[in-house]
Amino acid sequence: MDKGRAYNFSAGPAVLPVPVLEQARDELLDYHGSGMSIMEQSHRGKDYDAVHYEAMENIRLLLELPEAYTVLFLQGGATAQFAMVPLNLLPPGRTADYTDSGSWAAKAIKEARVVGDVHIAADTHEDRPTRVPGVEDLHLSRNPAYLHITTNETISGAQWHAFPEVDTPLVADMSSDILSRPFDPGPFGLIYAGAQKNLGPAGVTLVIVRKEFLERVPGTVPLYLRYRTHAEADSLYNTPPTFSVYLVCLVTRWLRAQGGLTAIEEANRIKADLLYAAIDQTGFYTGTADPAHRSRMNVTFRLPTEALEAQFVSEAEAGGLKGLKGHRSVGGLRASIYNAFPAAGVEALVGFMADFERKNG
Repeated sequence: MDKGRAYNFSAGPAVLPVPVLEQARDELLDYHGSGMSIMEQSHRGKDYDAVHYEAMENIRLLLELPEAYTVLFLQGGATAQFAMVPLNLLPPGRTADYTDSGSWAAKAIKEARVVGDVHIAADTHEDRPTRVPGVEDLHLSRNPAYLHITTNETISGAQWHAFPEVDTPLVADMSSDILSRPFDPGPFGLIYAGAQKNLGPAGVTLVIVRKEFLERVPGTVPLYLRYRTHAEADSLYNTPPTFSVYLVCLVTRWLRAQGGLTAIEEANRIKADLLYAAIDQTGFYTGTADPAHRSRMNVTFRLPTEALEAQFVSEAEAGGLKGLKGHRSVGGLRASIYNAFPAAGVEALVGFMADFERKNG
């Protein structure tokens, strides 16, 4: 561990790559000899212009996006997208299909129902161990406008490892596993992700939308809430969150330097496998997600008693292992090990777990 730096297992805002933080620190007061921070500069200026378009291009390159897709930087987090998606893509008289796989999927469903007709194509929200739907669970409506999935449930620790193969366009909330693995974007009509887990800091939201979908938007949708408005202005219709986009640029640059998504997927697999092996070793720790659906981003587990869990969190924090308390809605423990989380931090947690079990098991 770097002197003075904790291992940050927080689910978000989450850990960022140390080289990115160091570069942002070094450029904070004087960006490229301008005498100003990038956050103080005009979003119409040449310095920010270069950052903005590089961030877009890096995402295109990492995901190998075809020209059929537009990359947008918006605001309001994934929460705003819960409403923007149906406002833009669910026309009157049509139905949108949603899978209910947990807390975040349920929030998306609640907002979509304000806009139009929603069909629940699969529901695993209450399943224990937690899981996402399988192909056998899916029951689509007749000719849906889209099928919405939440690719990784941050609270429950369940993740789609293979996306559903259906004849309708997929829409995905990828907030907590975007850029953690390669995948074929072809089946997706739209992807959205809050930045604060794998992309950068809170404040900017990535939206990737198939260009043909931009024409679906009803004229009754307010101008700012139309994807087409932002696509036509290259996400510069209004002042973007410039410093957040700058950090997305640095993070995506860092990801490319690591070897891209194939390399980062392998690194994520190694970290997750090590931690799950420690959980499964003796029975003192119990994973909460179905082994076939375990997330590589958010590892959730329990101890025999809530008192032991509280002790675990307290002692871990004292040892520089921070953010391990589970979400308030479910309790337990959660280790979020996103792209930027170092392997050494997982090794430190595994060592702490073994020591804690020896003393308390």
